[in-house]
Amino acid sequence: MPSICFYFQVHQPYRLKEYTFFDIGSNNYYFDDAKNREVLSKVADNCYLPANRLMLELIEKHEGRFKISYSISGVALEQFEEWRPDVLQSFIELSNTGCVEFISETYYHSLAYIFSRDEFKRQIEQHRLLIKKYFKQEPKVFRNTELQYNNELAKVIEDMGYKAIISEGVDGILNGRSPNHIYQAPNVHKIKTLLKNYRLSDDIAFRFSDKGWSEWPLTADKFAGWIHSLPEQEETINLFMDYETFGEHQWVQTGIFEFMRYLPNHVLKNPGFSFKTVSETADFYPVRDTYDAHLMTSWADSERDLSAWLGNPMQDEAISKIYNLEKDIYKSGDTLMIDTWKKMLTSDHFYYMCTKYWADGDVHKYFSPFDSPYDAYIYFVNAMSDLGMELKKKHQPKLKKQ
Repeated sequence: MPSICFYFQVHQPYRLKEYTFFDIGSNNYYFDDAKNREVLSKVADNCYLPANRLMLELIEKHEGRFKISYSISGVALEQFEEWRPDVLQSFIELSNTGCVEFISETYYHSLAYIFSRDEFKRQIEQHRLLIKKYFKQEPKVFRNTELQYNNELAKVIEDMGYKAIISEGVDGILNGRSPNHIYQAPNVHKIKTLLKNYRLSDDIAFRFSDKGWSEWPLTADKFAGWIHSLPEQEETINLFMDYETFGEHQWVQTGIFEFMRYLPNHVLKNPGFSFKTVSETADFYPVRDTYDAHLMTSWADSERDLSAWLGNPMQDEAISKIYNLEKDIYKSGDTLMIDTWKKMLTSDHFYYMCTKYWADGDVHKYFSPFDSPYDAYIYFVNAMSDLGMELKKKHQPKLKKQ
């Protein structure tokens, strides 16, 4: 029986302020609270609240047959609690329906898996506790930051007790096979890999409002028709995307909310189709083949690799230096300083430093709060330098101890 698996990513970073060289040593707070509150409120009003109302309406209208999954970063949940508790409450109301699943991830939306396995596991546990606190759920499925994935990660996550992990469906790895099945890494025993169908996902997330696209306008009945016409042996159509697709990346004027409002009805007109959460998808379908990802992949940019965050010397230097502080940061025992350091691990900071051109570069520029990737690098390095100085000044005796 074919099914649709909707998964939405929800994330808001703590953006840095324009921290100059002259701030070093005199200003120990690095985040732009005004900007972060402004962005969060804008996205809350344009996306989170209206989209959550719509999802709740669809769940109630279809009497539980419409189901969805989310991953919400810990730093996003923190900001909801501080600045927009109405958004947090709306997600809690969705959780209470029993038709919404929340997925595990790194609390700070970080690249910790690549640079520190200890920090990676700490952040997963920190995030797990937060999901349990707010939504009374114990996550069973994991998604790494920006769907970063390889065979080794799948094994690490299996050993941590998860039943499934989600990934981009990369053409070069699928090698002509369909992403609409359950796969498994070659080095694991139980954990299943759910692959994003990026073509159908991107039709909604990126191409929906493109009047130059041959399929514009995309209507709910047209999209449902594409799904219904897939070969009979297809099993799960995984539609993974940023939640900000609704109302932010695709404005309300494009008709994106109306598209989503009518999509479940058109899909469910065919009695053979259903909606499932990520856990239900993993439980329902067997593994059909091996998905052998030796190198790390992601859902970012045309390369589907790590070059969005680690593609130039600025990014490489900034991220290696911030992780080099890990040992001394934890040795200090300073909880405020540890939290500041963790917020500086968020992948967005390095994404803003990307110097790609053409379409991918435009996407990076769209999300960045800074005028250029060089500004993003300078402000980050200045803040990091001050953090290192403060660490030594406040905790020098502790750092000298072995």
